[in-house]
Amino acid sequence: MISTRRRLEPEVFDLPVEKMRAGWYTDAYFNHTRATLLEDARRPNVVMQVFQKRDAFLGGMDEAIAILKLCADDFSDLTVHALYDGDSIRPYETVMTIEGDYTAFAHLETAYLGTLARRTLITTNVVNVLRAANGKPVIFMAARHDHHRVQTGDGYAAYVAGQIVGAPIGVTTDEQASWWGGSGLGTVPHALIAAYGGDTVVAAKHFADWAPDDMNVTVLVDFENDSVRTALDVAHALGPRLWGVRLDTSESLVDRALWEEMGDFKPTGVNPRLVHKVRAALDREGFDAVRIVVSGGFTVEKIRDFEEDGVPVDAYGVGSSLIRGSNDFTGDLVMSDGRPAAKVGRGYRPNPRLERVT
Repeated sequence: MISTRRRLEPEVFDLPVEKMRAGWYTDAYFNHTRATLLEDARRPNVVMQVFQKRDAFLGGMDEAIAILKLCADDFSDLTVHALYDGDSIRPYETVMTIEGDYTAFAHLETAYLGTLARRTLITTNVVNVLRAANGKPVIFMAARHDHHRVQTGDGYAAYVAGQIVGAPIGVTTDEQASWWGGSGLGTVPHALIAAYGGDTVVAAKHFADWAPDDMNVTVLVDFENDSVRTALDVAHALGPRLWGVRLDTSESLVDRALWEEMGDFKPTGVNPRLVHKVRAALDREGFDAVRIVVSGGFTVEKIRDFEEDGVPVDAYGVGSSLIRGSNDFTGDLVMSDGRPAAKVGRGYRPNPRLERVT
């Protein structure tokens, strides 16, 4: 089992503590439940058991613990056991238990379950992509596909996935990298090329002049839908300053290099034949050190197909597919005042892998 085996401090997460304590992020029925118990002066000592239903890789546990530490009535009165971010988890395996006065944390269930669901989804998706990529770098390009407030935790979930697999994972915004001390990276984008009148070479030259010496200059080469020619033009213009070219052809277009070859393969988007053509052209003119990055509609399945076919890709940029899907968590109150209290079909499932949270 591979895991980060350390926990981030609660302050890292910059939680809206007062609102969480007031139940603003809580499903109303949990707030009503807590209010009912307090009105009745009933404070049951319970065991809350948290689990999900898939083979997955745990994410969001440190954040969930932070919610409990900072927003429960008094965390010192609770006994929490939990797995670690990055742990491999099985269907129905208990990932966390919370023992104590239920009214002290009833108002937090929505928040910590939602945190675990989102982060575990991202961590699991990124692990699967990294494994499909066979150790090649993957760039987590999901920021533009979701609300900015999810960037921080999603970026850390991607980082955890990289630690699990032992493969490089890059992110595209500084916010995504903030919890682990990294920084965002990026290529010469279409917007900069457009700002220079659609001239990729001119845009690349100005970008390279601006870029710090330690930045890997990578240039998008599909702006004119002529990736082979543009890649060569950029390589000649930048020389050794060019680290890589990025292919990002739309799924609705066929690159000019393939116009005379259509008929026996799917020619649209970034496809194996286009990558081979760009690689061959660069090598033929002495630019064998220039890497090829591909993006645009890449999923686990497409990456796996590219790798199985030996397509000469050096890095993958993956966006929306990494944040799609679901990985829901459930919280069951399984013990109350020392007696079994779970609904029919559920029960207390001790897990010796859990560790006490201090």
